[in-house]
Amino acid sequence: MPDPDLQALGADLTALLNLQSPPLAITFTDAAPEGVESFQAQKPAPTADGRTGRVPAGCVFWMKAQARTFSTAAGDHANCSVGSLTHGFKSLDEAATHADVAALVEAGWVTPDMFPQIPTVSGAPSHVTYGPLAETPMQPDVVFLRVNAKQAMMLRDAVPELSFQGKPQCHIIPMAKERNEVAVSVGCMLSRVRTGMPNTELTCAIPARRLAEVVQRLRDAAGADKSVAEYAADDSKRFGDYLAG
Repeated sequence: MPDPDLQALGADLTALLNLQSPPLAITFTDAAPEGVESFQAQKPAPTADGRTGRVPAGCVFWMKAQARTFSTAAGDHANCSVGSLTHGFKSLDEAATHADVAALVEAGWVTPDMFPQIPTVSGAPSHVTYGPLAETPMQPDVVFLRVNAKQAMMLRDAVPELSFQGKPQCHIIPMAKERNEVAVSVGCMLSRVRTGMPNTELTCAIPARRLAEVVQRLRDAAGADKSVAEYAADDSKRFGDYLAG
């Protein structure tokens, strides 16, 4: 059954940030969760190095999970070696042997010395469950948001220690799960192309165990933001139609 506390926190988070996409729950497990349907899609023929999966990359599940909850196995993510690395499905040595990683290095998008620094999920989980936070049947590891610049600003005001990250976009998931950090990613070209995520959006990963804290800090910061917004709007009236021109 969905946790009413998580439902309430998700509703508060949505209202405080005026989110246009629902907060998602992401949960790592060592076995397929009972009572949760598995994600079904035909896998294409594997590439020469053996890569295939049910979607082009694990980040695509963020888009698929807006409307329903489903579980995924490690192999469902396997078309993207970078995502398989960050989510703990492949070791660095395994990922480095695949042609997609070689293509990224050849393009100069990443360098080999960057890979050991990329955060990864520990414990070699076998499954990840995705879905709207409001209906999650289990305690999640990460609460995932799609945000715009203003919403990222509000999160930064409320959580000054928030970490801003770049490529690869998916590494904010282990940052939240393993390091207990709230992290925002500006995205990466690999993920934006594969997910079709709008150019105006960023992503945010919140450790689920810190969700109540983050919501309260957003609530506390909202009053100051409201006061400043009212001051700026009132002060701008002195310029009349100047700003409109």
